[in-house]
Amino acid sequence: MKILVTGAKGFVGRNLCEALKNIRDGKDRRERYQQLLPLTVFEYDREGTIGELEGYCAEADFVFNLAGVNRPKEQSEFMEGNRDFGETLIALLEKHGNSCPVMLSSSVQATLCGRYAGSPYGESKLAGEELVFEHASRMGASAYVYRFPNLYGKWCRPNYNSAVATFCDAIANGREFHVNDASVELELLYIDDLVAAMLGTLVGNVQRCDYEEVACVPNEAGRYCFAPGAQKATLGEIVELLEGFRDARETLEVPDLAEGSFSKKLYSTFLGYYEPGDFAYDLKPNVDNRGSFTEFLRTSERGQVSVNVSKPGITKGNHWHMSKWEKFLVVSGTASIKLRKVGRDVDGSLFPVDEYIVKGSDMRVVEMIPGYTHSITNLSDTEDLVTVMWANESFDPEKPDTYYEEV
Repeated sequence: MKILVTGAKGFVGRNLCEALKNIRDGKDRRERYQQLLPLTVFEYDREGTIGELEGYCAEADFVFNLAGVNRPKEQSEFMEGNRDFGETLIALLEKHGNSCPVMLSSSVQATLCGRYAGSPYGESKLAGEELVFEHASRMGASAYVYRFPNLYGKWCRPNYNSAVATFCDAIANGREFHVNDASVELELLYIDDLVAAMLGTLVGNVQRCDYEEVACVPNEAGRYCFAPGAQKATLGEIVELLEGFRDARETLEVPDLAEGSFSKKLYSTFLGYYEPGDFAYDLKPNVDNRGSFTEFLRTSERGQVSVNVSKPGITKGNHWHMSKWEKFLVVSGTASIKLRKVGRDVDGSLFPVDEYIVKGSDMRVVEMIPGYTHSITNLSDTEDLVTVMWANESFDPEKPDTYYEEV
């Protein structure tokens, strides 16, 4: 299949083109996309010539028209960029008798309802929509018109047309920013969800809808298309999440990463706005004459991850927990990990010791059981022992649940 993407260097275009090239180059091997192979991607942007565009229009099997103008110097440029380019594109397709499907990136502003009434941008987008529908009627082609809500994700340009991108850039890099009204609610669509929907149009998986003013209403026979996954958040909620992501380098807190959650998608977006040279940060090890213990990650629901370093011959632990449990994974060195049930058996004897000798090469997890005192000893005379430790809850000094008792 030969696919033409206009506006290929823009935010949506770049994400789509990279996804298509992953399929083309065999990096994305998901079965549903194999029917597209062999795949050719024609990338067209404003630097391209009309001659190049015509050549692509003559050969294309599918067109994604993502070209458009969002922030012109003059309002007249809205029509020039959003309607006039569409006229050129359609004329070239029809010149070559090409009735391939056309997808158009429009905007919810094209509804011209509510706060979008009289919007020059919305009017230009609506004009572009009608061009595509009329072309489809004349040529018997399929038309896929998507009215995008607010988009966010990697490579989105800050201080342009995305509040999320602007806030991400400012908060990640310590720049000033302003929120005029924190209660303003946005409908937000993550770029990967949008790209998945656009790829779906290539393989016959299209979600259709109609519009009741600005509201998208799913309808199998609808005139428009939509990408599932749009979510709503206020500006205040967005800023609060982003500031938490920034502070996580100090607090070590990991946010909600539930599949499909806004927090997960926003965190993936936020990380992309750190500038090169600022991708690393230091942790704060607790060091003593036995070695060190360093927290790596904390979560509210999935516990805490730490790295423990023990010097040669050193034993750590010799304590037990009422409810807390842990997993130890030795990644370097050799350890003796011992556990013993707290208390005594029916004969009044201490319960037997359960011992595990583990090496970094073993990649073997030993679990610390509630009600069992436990210890870890570095068996080497010369090398440090390095252990990754996970606890089911983050350490709380007000409720340590840690009680000394030698194994």
